[in-house]
Amino acid sequence: MGDQAEFTAMAKRLGDRVKRFRARRGMSRKDLSQHAGISERYLAQLEGGQANVSFNILWLLAQAMDLPVAELIEAETDEHHPDLALARKFLETLTPDQQSEAYILLRQAFRRGLKLSRRVALVGLRGAGKTTLGQLLAQRYGVPFVRVTSVIEQIAGMDMTEILLSMGQKGYRKLEFSALETTIESQKSMVLESGGSLVSEPQTYDVLLQSCFTVWVQASPEEHMRRVMSQGDLRPIEGQGRAAMEDLRSILDARRHLYGRADAVLNTSDRSVEQSLEELSRLCAPHLGL
Repeated sequence: MGDQAEFTAMAKRLGDRVKRFRARRGMSRKDLSQHAGISERYLAQLEGGQANVSFNILWLLAQAMDLPVAELIEAETDEHHPDLALARKFLETLTPDQQSEAYILLRQAFRRGLKLSRRVALVGLRGAGKTTLGQLLAQRYGVPFVRVTSVIEQIAGMDMTEILLSMGQKGYRKLEFSALETTIESQKSMVLESGGSLVSEPQTYDVLLQSCFTVWVQASPEEHMRRVMSQGDLRPIEGQGRAAMEDLRSILDARRHLYGRADAVLNTSDRSVEQSLEELSRLCAPHLGL
């Protein structure tokens, strides 16, 4: 009886992790099932903790989301300095928000001497206002406005849909990293709009954080949904009504602590474009106004 309870708890933890990583990547259940080559019904059972999972299934899921398999099965490796294991155990006792704060403190403590960046990067989920505000901010300060996704499409010679279909998450993430490095090297001062899921790739996000003054442009889930629907683009939010809103909330919840690593936060809910722009300009003036 005890063994069965332990197995059930482990299956639920696995399902929760798969769902959380899928949300961070901004992938719908249908997207992940197609990229992994497993049925959507089976994936739903797995995420609900009700499926017997083989290593092959774990491998397919990890490949589809461009993750190490160990990330899914919570493998522990203590081959490094013993204090690293202690630090990890301590961090695991913190809330996601506290973990983000701890990361920022460590980054500030051990990477001293960083110059004041003249690049501003806007992060956040689609529909928060990154494009509109980013273009206006760049125009105000007379600097280029660059969208990471546009640079990716330019490098690949195809649009985002074709990239994901032909190259999958792994290929897209490599292009994203290359596009960000290329842009940072070529632009000493700019306003950069990142893709919503860039924050889920640790190495790429770290480059962004170290090279730019980052602002999390956020809005309430209801405001996100209203704006996205007015744009006629529900990627990766599928379905209608309650299901679509639940998907949106899952993505926001999964990325909240990642977006929270940004240097500043701008909430655009219940604000006009003009009001949001003034607040964003105030936040970025020490950087773009150099």
